[in-house]
Amino acid sequence: MIVAKTIEKQLERASWIRRMFEEGARLKRERGTENVFDFTLGNPDLDPPAPVVEALHEAALNDAPGIHGYMNNAGYSDVRDALADRLSKASGLAYTLNHILMTVGSSGAINTVLKAMLDPGDEVIVLAPYFPEYRFYIENHAGIVVEVETRRDFQPDIEAIEKAINPRTRAIILNSPNNPTGAVYSAGVLRDLDAMLARLPDAPVVISDEPYRAIVFDWVEVPETASLIRRCITATSWSKAWGISGERIGYLAISPRIAEADALRNACTFTNRILGYINAPAIWQRVVLRADGAAPEVSEYQRRRDRMCAILRRIGYEFDIPRGTFYVFPRTPIPDDLRFVRELVGEGILAVPGTGFGRAGYMRLALTAPCEVIERSEPGFARAFERCIAHPK
Repeated sequence: MIVAKTIEKQLERASWIRRMFEEGARLKRERGTENVFDFTLGNPDLDPPAPVVEALHEAALNDAPGIHGYMNNAGYSDVRDALADRLSKASGLAYTLNHILMTVGSSGAINTVLKAMLDPGDEVIVLAPYFPEYRFYIENHAGIVVEVETRRDFQPDIEAIEKAINPRTRAIILNSPNNPTGAVYSAGVLRDLDAMLARLPDAPVVISDEPYRAIVFDWVEVPETASLIRRCITATSWSKAWGISGERIGYLAISPRIAEADALRNACTFTNRILGYINAPAIWQRVVLRADGAAPEVSEYQRRRDRMCAILRRIGYEFDIPRGTFYVFPRTPIPDDLRFVRELVGEGILAVPGTGFGRAGYMRLALTAPCEVIERSEPGFARAFERCIAHPK
């Protein structure tokens, strides 16, 4: 067999997000695009902010000698310096360019740091429900995934996390604003997590994955995780906020409060190279330098959230109102979320079962479809709900 056994096993449990996206492509061919309501993939459909487009045009037209050549594997110094300055102002910590590594998106950042930190058999805690690719990222580097349930409101359960920590625990991955729930972790719960970790003799680091930081609603403020958790490594990207998910640009920021920051920075610069990323795309680093403050169209995502939540509420679905991201994570009316998602497919509605995120009995709906599509989906959501309530088994 030419395919590795490890990959064969991973393919068997491959992301439900992609599976449902592929199901959507089939339905659109059979029924026509206008008869399919696709809420699967978190692929932003809004155009990038104007300053981003302008900066990209300028970067693409720059014909200075060597403009497309290699740079330091950590990225351009002026870009990293600018980001360090912004992070220092936001967190109150003394970041320098040596704490910043430009990466091929947030996914590249997480893989880079896990490669630098994990020996075979080391453990990484993820908080369920969680972005399913985390499992593959951890297993990429021979790590072991340890799932810890969040509280009913999807906030971290500090006591449960503490019970899961052992001498092999190397990291805890946080994701706030959270995919799939839309929850924003409170400053209080982050302080409690830091206090718990401070009591441990060899505490794991916290990897804070923050690609949705700029997409929040109702004037919610996202706490600066690095200012509240001492052993914090931040991973983020501009893919979601700028609507450029096909362009991979992000960074890794190692807190200056980590005693081993220099050693970890050196290791990550090395792993960024040997994983084959080499360096983050040169053009997009220059775009970041010029357009870093560009803001996403949050108001449009909030309109979509409000429409979807109003529809779900009228029908009788139970859910927590998401405070960020562009996802809603309602309970399915029956415990079997896989069956319910199949019922929705019969109505031309595509959702991702919560099982794919480590939380059965829920489903994720991505708000990356126009309000008109959301509104036309209401009868289908209602019919599937009523059928399953009438015949729960």
